Amino acid sequence: MTAIARTTGAVVLAAALIASGLIWDIAWHRSVGRDTFWTAPHLLEYLAALLVAVSCGWLILRHSFGSATPERERMVRFWGFRGPLGAWVCVWGSLAMLVSAPFDNWWHNAYGLDVRIVSPPHLLLGVGMVAIVLGAMLMALAEQNNAAGRESRVLASLFAIAAALLVLTRATMTMEYTGFPNLWRSRLFYLISAASFPVLLAAVARAGRLRWPATATAALFMLFSLLLSWVLQYVPATPRLAPINNPVTHLVAAPFPVLLVVPALLFDLLHRALGDRRDWWLAGLLGVGFVIVLLAVSWPAAAFLLSPAARNPLFLADQWDYSARLGPWRYEYWDAITDRRLLRAGSASLLKPFLFALLLGVLSSRVGLALGSWMRKVRR
Repeated sequence: MTAIARTTGAVVLAAALIASGLIWDIAWHRSVGRDTFWTAPHLLEYLAALLVAVSCGWLILRHSFGSATPERERMVRFWGFRGPLGAWVCVWGSLAMLVSAPFDNWWHNAYGLDVRIVSPPHLLLGVGMVAIVLGAMLMALAEQNNAAGRESRVLASLFAIAAALLVLTRATMTMEYTGFPNLWRSRLFYLISAASFPVLLAAVARAGRLRWPATATAALFMLFSLLLSWVLQYVPATPRLAPINNPVTHLVAAPFPVLLVVPALLFDLLHRALGDRRDWWLAGLLGVGFVIVLLAVSWPAAAFLLSPAARNPLFLADQWDYSARLGPWRYEYWDAITDRRLLRAGSASLLKPFLFALLLGVLSSRVGLALGSWMRKVRR
């Protein structure tokens, strides 16, 4: 295995640590609060970012000043240095993450502590995380496209893992709007999901070399999310910031993940049937199919996850932040499509969000197919 392939494995591992740290950090904020910068999840995230910077920096320096090789000639040049495209993206992502650390500390000192995901330093941190995961995926992609035989299958698996981590990162960053089953019958859930996920699934379905690449990616995403939540919910934790309306005794884990594996299976089936022909036609089928299948699986799943049968460690239901004032809202749908106000407004108010979601799904799928076609050609 080449030095690039070995570094790719290390970078994918670091990306997994970063994604784990992100979910752990959110659980920490929801259970303990933002007590200090030097928390365990923060240390995990930034140490992983440092690992990425060192490993990718070493790879770039090696190809910049080493002897001439076929690998060196196909590297991306930047400011006189040479390195794989994914390594450059990872280095930039590492810098963004490391810069976000003092920015986040200053932000909390200036504006107070918070338990929200979206803030300027968190956005910078998120951009850095996404860049590292994307860079890991590009490194695995280039090596997958250059390899053959058993090594190609190993690198194709690394590509699927990195793609799953990218989906996990994307889903985590929109958790406040799509993550809770209470939202799985809302307009916003389908709009954001249709804009966010088809582009990733379509790109992986086209560029991946596994037999069922999109399905494998979605299944790995769900597996990673569930494993992290199943473990974190048993970690003891005590709230440290007022107001403490819900005195939790353990980390509040992320809710059950979005059921992407079923739409992903549709993506693989349609791509296998139509291949590279008529991309707009294929995008239309993928986008419409994604929204319809997601609706078909999420609608009954939401009912189950809000029922007493799901209130157990397996399905992760009924776990709320320490600051939440518990009430009947926990078992209700938020901004549901079937809300009485919408029903009184008529069918146009019901159909408009779905038509817009279908359009977003088609456009997202078309971008994903174009991205997947480009990804097939990535070799450096």
